[in-house]
Amino acid sequence: MARDETRDAIRQRHREAHTEALLTVEVGPWIDGETAVEAGTQTVATNDPVIDEPIADVPACDEAAVDRAVDAAWDAYDRTWGETSPRERAERLTEWIDAIEDRVEELTRLESLDTGKTLAEARGEVEGAIDTLRYYAAIVRGGTGEQIPAGGELHLYTRSEPYGVVGQVTPWNFPAWATAWKLGPALAAGNCAVLKPSAHAPLSTLRMAQLSKDVLPDGVVNVLTGRGSTVGAALTGHGDVRKVSFTGSEGVGAEVMRAAAGNISPVTLELGGKSPLVVFPDADLEHAVDAAADGVYYSTGEICDALSRVLVHEDVHDEFVGRFRDRAESYVLGDPLDESTTMGPLTNREQYDTVRDYIDAGVDEGATLEVGGDVPDDPALADGHYVEPTAFTDVDNGMRIAREEIFGPVQTIQSFETYDEAIELANDTKYGLAAGIATESTDLAHGAAADLEAGIVYVNAYGPILPEGPYGGFKRSGIGRDLGEEALEHYRQTKTVYVNLDDPSEAGGL
Repeated sequence: MARDETRDAIRQRHREAHTEALLTVEVGPWIDGETAVEAGTQTVATNDPVIDEPIADVPACDEAAVDRAVDAAWDAYDRTWGETSPRERAERLTEWIDAIEDRVEELTRLESLDTGKTLAEARGEVEGAIDTLRYYAAIVRGGTGEQIPAGGELHLYTRSEPYGVVGQVTPWNFPAWATAWKLGPALAAGNCAVLKPSAHAPLSTLRMAQLSKDVLPDGVVNVLTGRGSTVGAALTGHGDVRKVSFTGSEGVGAEVMRAAAGNISPVTLELGGKSPLVVFPDADLEHAVDAAADGVYYSTGEICDALSRVLVHEDVHDEFVGRFRDRAESYVLGDPLDESTTMGPLTNREQYDTVRDYIDAGVDEGATLEVGGDVPDDPALADGHYVEPTAFTDVDNGMRIAREEIFGPVQTIQSFETYDEAIELANDTKYGLAAGIATESTDLAHGAAADLEAGIVYVNAYGPILPEGPYGGFKRSGIGRDLGEEALEHYRQTKTVYVNLDDPSEAGGL
C-alpha cells in the first residue's frame, strides 16, 4: 500500500473508532449518578493525537457545576456512604470493579484513542487500574482502631474516620490508572469523591464512573470535565472539600497547595521528576539497557517517574551507549491501534512542541545527539504528534535537558568515575520522585538505595508499580503517597476517644 494510502487508511480507521467509542461512553460530567446536561455552556475538544482530529467536544464545567457535584457528594456521604461498614463498601466496590473488568477492551480502546498509547500499554494500564481497585476493596476490611493502655480507670482508643468529601485531579498521561489510584483508597476509606480528569483525556474516566451506576449510591463518585484553570481551581479551593489529591506538574501543584491552604485542607501532591538510573560497572548491561529504554520510552516518555538521566560508569559507558542506540532504533512507531506498534505519538500538540524545543535546546547547549531527535520519516504518520526515540551523550548537569522535566522520549547519558560522584550527580536535582540502580552487587544495590534522594527506587529494571507499594516523591516531587496502605490513611483522620471509668465495685449499686 502506498504511503499516502496508508495515511488515509489510518485516518479512516480512527474516525470509525471514534464513532464506535462514542456509542459506549456518554460525553459529559458525571454528577449525582447521571450525565449532567447543564454543566456549562462551553466545550473543550479531546483530540486523537494520531490524526490530530477531535474525538468529541466535552462540556467544560463551570463553578456552578462544581458546587452541584460537591453538594451531591455530601448528600451521598450523609445519606448512605459515610455510614457503610468496611465490608459493605468492599462488596459495593467489588461489584463496580467486576463491571469495569467486563469492559477491559472497551476501556483499552478509549484510552488508546484519547492518549495515543499503544494497545498493549493501554490494556496493561486498564488492568493495573482494576488491580488497584481490587487491592483497596480487599484491605479496607482489615482496618482496625487501636486500644491504648492507659490504666484501669480509663479506656483509651482511636477511630479512623473518613473526611467526607474529597477533591481529586488526575493527569492526562495515565487517565484510567490514575483514576483508580485516587478513587480506590478514597472510596474504600468511606469518602465520597469529586474527581477532575485532564481535559486532554477524560473518556476512560467518564466511562469508569458511568459503570458505577446502580452499583455505588448516586453521588459517591462524581467526575467533572473541563479546564484546570476553571473547574480544577474551583474544586481544589472549594470550602466544602475536606481533602485534596493532585497529580500533575510542579507549577500547578503549587497552585493547588495554595488553594487548599485557604481552607486548611490537607493535600497529597504527586508532581514532576527528573529521575536518574545509575549503571555501575558490574551491571548486566542487557538489563541496564532495558531499564533505561523502558524508563524513558514507555508511553512515549510521558511518565512522571521516567528514568530520563542515565549515569554510566566510565568503564562501560561506550558499550552501554552502543547497545542503547540499537535499542532506541528498534522501536516501531505507528498507529497505536495496530498491535505491532511499540511507540505511539505524544498525547497533545502542546507536549509535542515542548519536546521538540528541548531537543533543539540539547543540540544548542552542545550535547551530542546519538539517536533520534526528529519526526519519523514516514508520511503515513504526518498527521500525528510523533517524535523519534531520542538520546543525548556528552551531557552535564548544568544543561536544561539534564535538569528540567521533558516528559517525552528523550534520554540523556552521562558518565561517572566513583560511587560518590554517581550519587552526587544523581541527587543534584530539585526532584526526587524515582531513581534506578543497575548492579549485580547486593551491597551496592542496598547502599545506593539508601543514599539516593527519591521516593521510589527500582533495581535492575524499570518498575513494576504495584498497588501494595506506596508511590510518591521527595523534595519538589510532592507530598504524601498514592498507593499502599499509606494512601488509605491519607483519606482518613484519627479520632482519639477517652472513656473515663468508675471503679467497678462502686458501679451499679454494688
